[in-house]
Amino acid sequence: MTEAILLVGGKGTRLRPLTVHTPKPMVRAAGVPFLTHQLARARAAGVDHIILATSYLAEVFEPYFGDGASLGLHIEYVTEEEPLGTGGAIRNVASRLHSAPDDPVLIFNGDILTGLDIRALVDTHQRTEADVSLHLTKVTDPRAYGLVPTDETGRVTAFLEKPQTPEEIVTDQINAGAYVFRRSVIDTIPTGRPVSVERETFPDLLSAGAHLQGMVDSTYWLDLGTPAAFVRGSADLVLGRAPSPAVPGRCGDRLILPTARVAPDAKLAGGTVVGEGAFVAEGARVFGSTILPGAVIEPGAVITDSLIGTRARVGERSILIGTVIGDGAIIGPENELTDGARVWCDAQIPARALRFSPDQ
Repeated sequence: MTEAILLVGGKGTRLRPLTVHTPKPMVRAAGVPFLTHQLARARAAGVDHIILATSYLAEVFEPYFGDGASLGLHIEYVTEEEPLGTGGAIRNVASRLHSAPDDPVLIFNGDILTGLDIRALVDTHQRTEADVSLHLTKVTDPRAYGLVPTDETGRVTAFLEKPQTPEEIVTDQINAGAYVFRRSVIDTIPTGRPVSVERETFPDLLSAGAHLQGMVDSTYWLDLGTPAAFVRGSADLVLGRAPSPAVPGRCGDRLILPTARVAPDAKLAGGTVVGEGAFVAEGARVFGSTILPGAVIEPGAVITDSLIGTRARVGERSILIGTVIGDGAIIGPENELTDGARVWCDAQIPARALRFSPDQ
């Protein structure tokens, strides 16, 4: 296997305001754009040619990654003129593939952080002579996902969309967002219109008698679709819970990027990242959070499980818990923002304007 397609065209609406100026795969996780981790893991598994299927803010990918040589890859870029869905995006880049009809092509969704054994998925695909092989993972509550039951040999028997009643939950296996396609199968996807690989391509192939193989791999897996998940994923990369050869430093409690400044008595822990040019002032405490490049954390601020956008500022003695601060936003001193708060890019909150507990 030498080729892969990465689906990176989504708008990332659930991640706003992180994705107002930045496409989701380019938001920084553990100090580098999240896509860097996927590219590095694909390269480590033996992939050398990758096609990025882009759409939203497509112009930012190529200036950053170029031809991929710095990662040991050959990267090509294909931009959708109109959103085509997951299946349509795969079909739209087919002309750039070099594989023979029976060769395997690896396909990743651009928002999944996983410890998947990529080589094992390809080996399963080739050993079972499948048309498509799917990475499956087990979840405690499958109601938010599509279920993928399999028989005793791992062959997929159905695709069941988001069950709501206990009777509908026939398995805890879900589609984990990584696939291996037989090259010729990609050419059967319709062209020129949106196609969902999950809702149309896979069910149609199953109905037509194609061999779809599931491989359950229950190593680390996280859908980075929400701000809370994205912050957690970045922290897990820094802590070493999620594997990636692209983390720019040793795994541990914190990751401080070059040119970042941290006061000697500031406390950083829980997988916190401080990006290039950012500043964490004296007495600040930051746990499990991401401080993007150029951001400023003023003295005595306390930040937990939050993401502070590029060039944003958090004022003295402000407390942030489970909060996302957009690029360029300013949080004045002594504010308190708690779980789920999102402050939009360039917004300004005056001193002592917001609290969720009695004033002290």
